[in-house]
Amino acid sequence: MNLDLSHIELNSISKRYKTALIDSLSNVSFQIKSGDKVGFLGPNGAGKTTLISILCGLIEPTTGTVGYHAKDGAQITGVDLKKILGFVPQDHAFYHELTPMQNLAYFGSLYNLSRQEIKTRSHSLLSVLGILDVANQKINTFSGGMKRKVNLAIGLIHRPKILFLDEPTVGVDVQSKLSIIKFLNEINSKGTTIIYSSHHLSEAEDFCSQIVMIDKGSLMAHGATSELIELHKVKNLQTLFIKLTESK
Repeated sequence: MNLDLSHIELNSISKRYKTALIDSLSNVSFQIKSGDKVGFLGPNGAGKTTLISILCGLIEPTTGTVGYHAKDGAQITGVDLKKILGFVPQDHAFYHELTPMQNLAYFGSLYNLSRQEIKTRSHSLLSVLGILDVANQKINTFSGGMKRKVNLAIGLIHRPKILFLDEPTVGVDVQSKLSIIKFLNEINSKGTTIIYSSHHLSEAEDFCSQIVMIDKGSLMAHGATSELIELHKVKNLQTLFIKLTESK
């Protein structure tokens, strides 16, 4: 099957958790094109993480559909879809008592990568991210920025074509943040579609070509970053977000 992504399409996605009185997401629809850098923006509790979880197949929407469309017109589903998705959660998703190499070996094996593939890929990722010198040290001794980089390496071990990032730069120092953003720009330039959740609007404005603004589970805006700023006659994303959420 052709796994080259054309676009992702969300149709009328709503989500209400069992014990909730209101929807976490309400009738959200938009498209993401292959190769985009898309920022999911909104305040805490807006529904960003729920939306990413639905897109990754971790939870089901209450209503609505998500479609991953290949360039040949077919839908990418099941095991084929899992092969091309990478997910880097906000929380650290690795074994702290193990080393980066041991973690990457474990997670790489889950994608049926060979030992040689895992070794080569691990060295490459850790080198580019600037933590190869601590590849065999236990992660529980690492700084917050170093742990974020390990999280990122694990999400990329299988060379996903679509990478989901939930607050990838929270709690890291400026140098680590710049290093992570630089690396993400590099893999995007080689074709990886990036979907990035953040409440850091200035960072998102610099990084994202497209934005999806969410507040209280509703879609407030979707489109090219520069075009939305121009359309609403504001100077930046922060001003745009304040304008849209205050008018709701």
